[in-house]
Amino acid sequence: MARGRKPGSKNGAAKAVKPSTTIGATLFAAADKLRGNMDAAEYKHVALGLIFLKYISDRFDARMAEVEANPEEAFLLEDPDAARDLIVSAGIFFVPDKARWTYLKENATSTKPTIGELIDLAMIAIEAENPTLKGVLTKNYARQELDQTKLGEVLKLFSDIKFEDAHHGQDVLGQVYEYFLGEFAKLEGKRGGQYYTAGCVVKLLVAMLEPFKGRVYDPCCGSGGMFVQSERFVEEHAGKHVDPRQARDQIAVYGQESNATTWRLAKMNLAIRGIEANLGSKWADTFHEDLHKGLMAKYVLANPPFNDSDWGGEKLKGDTERWKFGVPPAGNANFAWLQHIIYHLAPDGYAGVVLANGSLSSQQSGEGDIRRRMIEANLVDCIVSLPGQLFSTTQIPVCLWFLTRDKSNGLVRDKTLRDRTGEILFIDARGLGTMETRTLKVLQDEDIAKVADTYHAWREKSGGYTDVAGFAKAASVAEVAAQGFVLTPGRYVGTEEAEADDEAFDAKMARLTKALRDQMIDGAALDERIGKVLAGVGHGW
Repeated sequence: MARGRKPGSKNGAAKAVKPSTTIGATLFAAADKLRGNMDAAEYKHVALGLIFLKYISDRFDARMAEVEANPEEAFLLEDPDAARDLIVSAGIFFVPDKARWTYLKENATSTKPTIGELIDLAMIAIEAENPTLKGVLTKNYARQELDQTKLGEVLKLFSDIKFEDAHHGQDVLGQVYEYFLGEFAKLEGKRGGQYYTAGCVVKLLVAMLEPFKGRVYDPCCGSGGMFVQSERFVEEHAGKHVDPRQARDQIAVYGQESNATTWRLAKMNLAIRGIEANLGSKWADTFHEDLHKGLMAKYVLANPPFNDSDWGGEKLKGDTERWKFGVPPAGNANFAWLQHIIYHLAPDGYAGVVLANGSLSSQQSGEGDIRRRMIEANLVDCIVSLPGQLFSTTQIPVCLWFLTRDKSNGLVRDKTLRDRTGEILFIDARGLGTMETRTLKVLQDEDIAKVADTYHAWREKSGGYTDVAGFAKAASVAEVAAQGFVLTPGRYVGTEEAEADDEAFDAKMARLTKALRDQMIDGAALDERIGKVLAGVGHGW
């Protein structure tokens, strides 16, 4: 696997991007007052749409200021077509006059037309000027249940956001956007998992796969979090002599999403970060309308819906192209996702997939046979058991599957790989993580480093891998076969070794006996004191 680690970073995982907590929390709390009778799923698009509009308008204004200050370009502003080209050629969305934030802010208290109507018209105008945004933006701000006075107040509040950083505000915007996505996922509960994967889980996947160059594919991309983290990883590990923005052009992004509103959300999420991605011309069901048929990806990262029983499997029983290892059961899509991913995996490709733990051991409806055939075909590279409570949207225990078509030795970037044919690495990471709230746990950078470094050490000839009791075990396919082809890491890693106890038995017994005797004497003295106190109030014994 490619390593290319950044000095000071132990494992190559992108540093945790702490959201602009103060900005994000303040904006979210204020904007949440607008929600009224709308649930989080509806309101999410209202708030995120405003943030998107503010950012592209600010970028447009900044570019216009640059042009006006440059005599060699300023005269071109007299020609509308030339002026538009100056904006678009810089990779910036063109924003018409009445769609700009300054215009909307000035009319925030308008009653006829309402501010909601003006925002809707602004979104329509922006889509008309920018074909890549066609059908993407939210255009229902004038709805009756949206308090127009509060909407105007929120618009003015968002005016205080300053998108200023070394990357033209993309980092600040990304942090605020990511914070909002996480908060909405919590509010929506289970449904939030359709578009949002816990950030630390995405970081772990990316740290282990290290997608430096090639096609990156997510067949159920949600809001695009896998792509964002992959781009961030490439930028942070490009090296001091390489422009991070050029380095990230080394990966090409492909994705698909079946939910219309989530597809739009992904398009916006990637657009605000300047990430070019092929998410298909529309939203579509990956199983029944594969928009990237024939794509062979170097890296696949995915968090499919867990144990999906409504995926239409009955209609796809004859799909012999994808179901190479057996027809997946109609009542559970786990092995349909795995086989779909293998179908799209390049000969030298790697995949990381988040699945429910049941996929590791289930024997029902032919799943055990499919898993066995995948193992015998040397496709399963590594299995990681994750701690509980990492997802705010589900309490189902989850694991990571890592797949590859080629376990043989070879050279990837500057690292020589070890031939791991006939082996699978098992990592039990259930003991890692820190409780962030009463109900939510997160993997810290050091946790991610521990897991990713163990995997890389196992894969690379220079890694110096050794098994760690209770945590990691490299098992042969024969050992897995002896366990009935069950892939639960706990079956293989064993238990953590206890610390060596050098104290002699006689000495230990003497010490513990004395401690017990002292405690009994102290207990008797305490009982006597309690009896005297109770006697003093007429309740002695």
